[in-house]
Amino acid sequence: MSATPGPRAVAVVLAAGLGTRVGADGNKAYVKIADRSMVAWSIDTLTRVPEIARTVLVFRSGELELARDTMRRELPTAAVEFVEGGDSRHASESNVLAYLASDIESGSVDVVVIHDAARPLAGPEMFATALSVAREFGGAIPAIPAVDVVRIRGDNDVESMTDLVRVQTPQAFRAAALLEAYRAAAREGFEGTDTSSCVEKFTEIEVRTFRGDHRNFKVTYAGDIAVAVRLLTRR
Repeated sequence: MSATPGPRAVAVVLAAGLGTRVGADGNKAYVKIADRSMVAWSIDTLTRVPEIARTVLVFRSGELELARDTMRRELPTAAVEFVEGGDSRHASESNVLAYLASDIESGSVDVVVIHDAARPLAGPEMFATALSVAREFGGAIPAIPAVDVVRIRGDNDVESMTDLVRVQTPQAFRAAALLEAYRAAAREGFEGTDTSSCVEKFTEIEVRTFRGDHRNFKVTYAGDIAVAVRLLTRR
């Protein structure tokens, strides 16, 4: 792989999941929203983030042609690299880090940004903020208050859990630390629930949260599609 001189950021879009809850027969990353697949919306946004030098699409096993055809048809001018995903989010991230390992070790890649294809509404500014925070502190995660979470106490007393947050993507991390964390996880047989859990367990870097966006929701159910269509059309 050739790399632009000097350290650069790589964005990874995860599109190796299923779509049972959203009502899709196959991979929900390719569900059309406002005449474009969800994965294409995310990659199109990345083309408008100058700090990102490369974009990698992680596809589900057996879907390489689907991924390539979608990009050719919907974003013919976008430069996209393709990596096969694994059976879990952690495995998919491990695969893409193995693919990037030589560039990370050489220092040509300094930050890796990881984003879910099912969050098509993340704007360029969120990616830029994630990159900036990760470069300064080591890791960056967007988060919003979980205002709808409550705890039931004795005598049916309901207490709002105002100190809880919901994390989103894009999440960004210094590349060398991220690679180190996933190699350590492989040695110990650890599989994290998300990227930050692995980084926090196996490295000393500081993972900072920054303000997320309620519009940057994950398309999970069929009703979410209509909301995403309205927001993307308005944008």
